[in-house]
Amino acid sequence: MLETDGPRGTLASRMAPLWPFVLAAASGILAIDAPHPRSSALRHLTKQLLQKYRKEVRPVHSWTQATTVYLDVLVYAVLDVDAQNQKLKTSVWYREVWDDEFLSWNSSMFDEINEISLPLSAIWAPDIIINEFVDIERSPDLPYVYVNSSGTIKHSKPIQVVSACNLETYAFPFDIQNCSLTFSSILHTVEDVDLAFLRSREDTTHDKKAFLNDSEWELLSVSSTYNILRSSAGDFAQIRFNVVIRRRPLVYVVSLLIPSIFLMLVDLGSFYLPPTCRARVVFKTSVLVGYTVFRVNMSDEVPRSAVSTPLIGVFFTVCMAFLVLSLSKSILLVKFLHDERCSRQEQTLLCLRGDTDAGGPRVDPRTQSAGVTEFPVWQEHQAQSETLKEVWSQLRSISSYFQTRDQADQQEAGWLALLERFDRLLFQSYLVVLGLYTVTLCSLWVSWSGL
Repeated sequence: MLETDGPRGTLASRMAPLWPFVLAAASGILAIDAPHPRSSALRHLTKQLLQKYRKEVRPVHSWTQATTVYLDVLVYAVLDVDAQNQKLKTSVWYREVWDDEFLSWNSSMFDEINEISLPLSAIWAPDIIINEFVDIERSPDLPYVYVNSSGTIKHSKPIQVVSACNLETYAFPFDIQNCSLTFSSILHTVEDVDLAFLRSREDTTHDKKAFLNDSEWELLSVSSTYNILRSSAGDFAQIRFNVVIRRRPLVYVVSLLIPSIFLMLVDLGSFYLPPTCRARVVFKTSVLVGYTVFRVNMSDEVPRSAVSTPLIGVFFTVCMAFLVLSLSKSILLVKFLHDERCSRQEQTLLCLRGDTDAGGPRVDPRTQSAGVTEFPVWQEHQAQSETLKEVWSQLRSISSYFQTRDQADQQEAGWLALLERFDRLLFQSYLVVLGLYTVTLCSLWVSWSGL
């Protein structure tokens, strides 16, 4: 008996240190083979929800009951404002929530799972579009939605919206734009799909926490309205978000308005030059070249629109019109004075030629009487009378010359007075336009800062 128990006791004593390792290996195998309760409940729940689900059918038990979709928009940034093509590019965070009666479950039966994520392509989703949508931009594709145990589906995604907008550039650079984003169903009428606000309108209007304030545009408000669009195809529910933004004008004040004021002051200073001075023509020509160069450089910064023209562009056009009129007047004045002086020189030369011809080589009557003894005496008196006639004609030509010159001086003085009055009228009109422009800009600035 001792011999039999001896080997067994020796074997048990030898296996005793290996039992912990054997138990650990066995527990690992059992852990691998044993199912995870939470993972199994999630898979079982997802399989049960989607097994008999039909995404082609609106998820209601009674077809007369409308599906209400709750919408919310959070403006993130203004990416581009294209006034020429009347387009606004914004980055928004779009959220929509609706109830699906076929995707509800009892959380106590599935290990207290209250919310899961499902593929958006596997369930029914409302066909909500933006009516002002005009172009496709890159937006991240989020293929999943969250569904809770009561059947409420939450779908959130960031989108880049390129929408049509009526952009007004008249008050540039103090312009304020109001663009709308209208959400509605493209197919379902209000009897099938109705829209509602996810948040209160006051919270949506003044929510600016996500907006990037380091851009050219500043977000003022996002007001929202609900209305019914009635058409021949039916009544459609619509929710409109009015995005109100305004431009930050500091960079344009420094690069456009201040240089334009300097050019205006230089142009006003040119009116103090004498109207008859030829240097005025050169000076105004240089100012006109400066205006042209400035307009070319300004055309890249001023928004262009076929609907409205910026006030600063209208003002520069009027200023250039005044400058061209003043320059044309100065050129005509210089040309008129040049023609008058040339005509005077020609008249003087003609008078001198007449004197030379009148005092040309003549035969002295005394010489003729000395050379010819038989010449009668009465011929001598006739020669003297001819000389007196010549002298009288010369005096008459000189008198007519001075009379013509006096008439030309009076005519020139009249033209000069008329042109000076016209120049003064241009100067006063320039001041009036400048004053109106300054008052308008100040009022636009005040209205811009008051919002």
